[in-house]
Amino acid sequence: MPGGRLTQQERQQIALGLADGLAYAEIARRLDRPTSTVTREVMRNGGPTAYRADLAHRATERRAHRRRQAAPRGAEAPPQAYGRDAEAVREYEETLTTVFMQSGMTKMTARVMACLTISDGGSLTASELVQRLQVSPASISKAVAFLESQEFVRRERDERRRERYVLDDDIMYDSMMASVRSTAQVAETARKGVGILGSGTPAGVRLENTARFLDFVSESMARAADQAREILYANPGTDQSAGR
Repeated sequence: MPGGRLTQQERQQIALGLADGLAYAEIARRLDRPTSTVTREVMRNGGPTAYRADLAHRATERRAHRRRQAAPRGAEAPPQAYGRDAEAVREYEETLTTVFMQSGMTKMTARVMACLTISDGGSLTASELVQRLQVSPASISKAVAFLESQEFVRRERDERRRERYVLDDDIMYDSMMASVRSTAQVAETARKGVGILGSGTPAGVRLENTARFLDFVSESMARAADQAREILYANPGTDQSAGR
């Protein structure tokens, strides 16, 4: 399997594959590349409908050029905690960012979410995010505002009175419950439409079935989240069967 960065020819093959409606996995198979490589390439360069091979290649060259300029000559990447491989961590952060983008987040929001997720402390200040992501404070502020509105992160003050953006175990549960409430609200709105459009009409039947479906989904999500909540606080290294 070839390594290193994608070539311009490979990017052209990706563009042709997308135009033919091929899945990322099939394009990756034809290139003998991991599916995650193709997914990340497409999502960071406009998505499947806007991907252009030549533009993607130039954008990659510009990013590489900026990284070379930003790094002092002779400087090495800072050591990673726990002896982690710095390049592997960077690659994983890009993959995680791509997954968040596929879930509907904007690129910057996904980058902030990924950065917080892989931080051991689960919290960073605005200045730390600016430094790590090499973007403007305004970009960080906008991304955090969205994540906060979706209850993915919360704000708190540290001992130095700096505002920190926090992602922890409780946030994951709270975010899931926020999704449950949102789904239930859609169900309730759909049900209101039944009375307006008529319960026996095609539109009324469609809305009623939608409401029933979403009611079931939201109730199942809430029940599953409550039942699984303790998993968020478990130590994966502990034998869960011990003492039983």
